[in-house]
Amino acid sequence: ENLGYDLEIIKRSDDTKGFKILPRRWVVERTFGGLNRFRRLSKDFENLLMISENVMYIGMISILLHRLLPA
Repeated sequence: ENLGYDLEIIKRSDDTKGFKILPRRWVVERTFGGLNRFRRLSKDFENLLMISENVMYIGMISILLHRLLPA
């Protein structure tokens, strides 16, 4: 709300049993997997929340640049 993003929660239906692929779920999992490559994000070493937030932005910028300009 403060940052101007809309949150969309994808839930399973109540009658679904077993494994079912949920729409758009893989995008989130892939993004979290990409963020795990950054050592600085693996643990919270920062004292200030602002620094942690900026490190997260740097990680996301790196992921998006790699998607736009693959090596």
